[in-house]
Amino acid sequence: MEKLLIIDDDKGIQKQLKWSLSDYDVVLAGDRESAIAAVRRFEPKVVTLDLGLPPDEANASEGLAALQEILTIAPHTKVIVITGNDDRTNALKAIAAGAYDFYQKPIESEVINVIISRAFSVAAIEEENRLMRSVAGSDIGIIGNSAAIDRLRTMVKRIAPTQITALLLGESGTGKEVTANAVHLASDRKDKPFIAINCASIPETLLESELFGFEKGAFTGAHKTTKGKIECAEGGTLFLDEIGDMPFNLQAKLLRFLQEKQIERLGGRQEISVDVRVVCATNQNLEEMVKEKTFREDLFYRVSEITLNIPPLRDRDEDVLILAQYFLQRYAQEYKSNVKSFSDDGFSAIKSHRWPGNIRELQNKVKSSVIMCTGTQVTAMDLGFFDHENSEFELSLNLRTVREQAESIAIKKAYSLSEANMSKTAELLGVTRPTLYSLIEKYNLNLGD
Repeated sequence: MEKLLIIDDDKGIQKQLKWSLSDYDVVLAGDRESAIAAVRRFEPKVVTLDLGLPPDEANASEGLAALQEILTIAPHTKVIVITGNDDRTNALKAIAAGAYDFYQKPIESEVINVIISRAFSVAAIEEENRLMRSVAGSDIGIIGNSAAIDRLRTMVKRIAPTQITALLLGESGTGKEVTANAVHLASDRKDKPFIAINCASIPETLLESELFGFEKGAFTGAHKTTKGKIECAEGGTLFLDEIGDMPFNLQAKLLRFLQEKQIERLGGRQEISVDVRVVCATNQNLEEMVKEKTFREDLFYRVSEITLNIPPLRDRDEDVLILAQYFLQRYAQEYKSNVKSFSDDGFSAIKSHRWPGNIRELQNKVKSSVIMCTGTQVTAMDLGFFDHENSEFELSLNLRTVREQAESIAIKKAYSLSEANMSKTAELLGVTRPTLYSLIEKYNLNLGD
C-alpha cells in the first residue's frame, strides 16, 4: 500500500481522513515537527496538509512553513493543502510556494479520494520520467540524478574534447571504467577503439609486452610481431586502471610515451608514433606513494593533469534506487524473468544498506535477486537481506529462535508474493487462515511495513 501522510492537529479530521482513505497506508502527524520527522522516515509520495497547525492554529504561518520544509527535504512530494472555506488566499499562497493542489473543507470522501489518487498517479509518472531521463538521457553511460553525478557528468563533457590526461580517483566498484568510457564516448574519438588494461591484474613480467607489444624473437615464445594495447588503441582511448600498481621500472617508459606520443616495441629499435588519449584510474593515494618513492613524481603530475573524484554509492542520494531499478530491468530482460519491481521491504533494504562494495556490489545483488525471485517483486530476502533494518542476519544457536525467525521470514515473503491477500498467503504457506493469523499475532508481525 502507498504511504500517505496526513498532517492535521484535529483528531476528528485525522480519523475522518484515515477512514475515508482506507486504500492507503496512512501516517498521522499533528504538528510541524512530527510531520517533518514522518516525511524523513516514511518518504510519502503524497501529503495532505492543514495550514492551521499549532502553535498558530488561527493563521497559516506554521502550515506554510511546514510546506516549505517538506518541499526542501523531498521536492518531488505532492502536497495537498486543506483549508477552510474562507481561506482561499492562503491556499493560493501555498500553490505559489509549490503545493500540488488544495482542497477546501468540509471533507467529502469521494472528492478527496479522487484528488489523492490523481496525486499518486502524477507522482508515479514523474518518478518514471526521472528514471527514464537518468538512464536513457545519459548518452555517455553515467546513470544517476544526484548532484555529485551531475557534477561528474559536466566535468566529463568538458574534458572530453581535449587531449588532457585525466586521473580518476574513487573506491573500488564506484565505476571508474564506466567514467573513462564516458570520456571516450563524449569525445570525437568515440568511433575508435576504447582499450582498457588493469595494471594490477597482469604479472610484472608481462605488463610491458601487453602495453608496448613485442617484435618477433624478442623473448622465448615471441613467434610473431605483436601490437600492444597502446597501438591497438590508435585513434581512440587507452584506459590504465590501477595505475598505482604499475611497476616502478616501467613507469619511466610510460612517462616517455605520454610525453612524446611514441613507443618502442619490446625487442624493437623503431620508434612508432601513436595517437592515443589516455585516462588513468586508481583507488590508492598516489601523493603518498610519491613521498614513499614507490611512484614517480614526474609521472604523477603527467597523469593527473586533471583529477575527477568519483563519489561512493552511499553519497549519491537517490541514485541507488535508480541504479537498482536499471539493473532490475536489464537482468529481468536478460534472464527472461517476470520480475517487474522491488517490494517495499526490498526498497527499504536497498536504501538502508551502506554498499561498501559500491555499484559492483549493488549490481551483483540485483542480478542474483532476479534469478532467485519467484514472483513479480524482488524482496529483501531475494536480495540477501534477511533483516534489512540491520543489514545482517545473525543466526541464533537457540532452535526456538531459529524457528521463529524462519517462520517470520516465510510469512513476510508469502504475504509479499500474494500481494497482501491473506487467503493466498495462507495457501502459499500450506496453513489455514486461522493458523496464519495466530502466527502473525504470536510473532507480533506488522505486515504493512
